[in-house]
Amino acid sequence: MNHHYSILIQWSDEDQKYIVSLPEFGPYAHTHGETYAEALKNGEEVLELLIEEYQLQGRQLPEPLTVGSHP
Repeated sequence: MNHHYSILIQWSDEDQKYIVSLPEFGPYAHTHGETYAEALKNGEEVLELLIEEYQLQGRQLPEPLTVGSHP
């Protein structure tokens, strides 16, 4: 079964960078980037690390916020 997790990217006028949140993994699961592409890349890398950490610790992965079918 494949999980599809959310990566939310928003521009922050205050910080002058893109802020990335990974909501299924809690409020401290976040990163940032100077460009949208960098923010997305960083978000994907953090997501991979979080999934790996959960699996190494034998913890159950969080349920995705939305469910969809992908081929």
